[in-house]
Amino acid sequence: MLCSRIRTALSARLDGEALPPGFAARRLDDHLAGCHDCRQWEARARALTAALGHATASPADGDPAAEEALLARLRPGRRAG
Repeated sequence: MLCSRIRTALSARLDGEALPPGFAARRLDDHLAGCHDCRQWEARARALTAALGHATASPADGDPAAEEALLARLRPGRRAG
């Protein structure tokens, strides 16, 4: 199975959408168990989803430190912690 197809399905699952035809949660979990790259991708996607959810739930509204902290979390190359 191509990781790109798995990641598309993972994205759908993270967004609460239906999985693509032919995919089941078990299939995704089985792939994640054996694929380090996809586990990392999922962790980064979860972190981004959480950061964006937090950003929209409590906007910085002119707080420069809060704005910079959010931008730092969203910059390319940042690793999920």
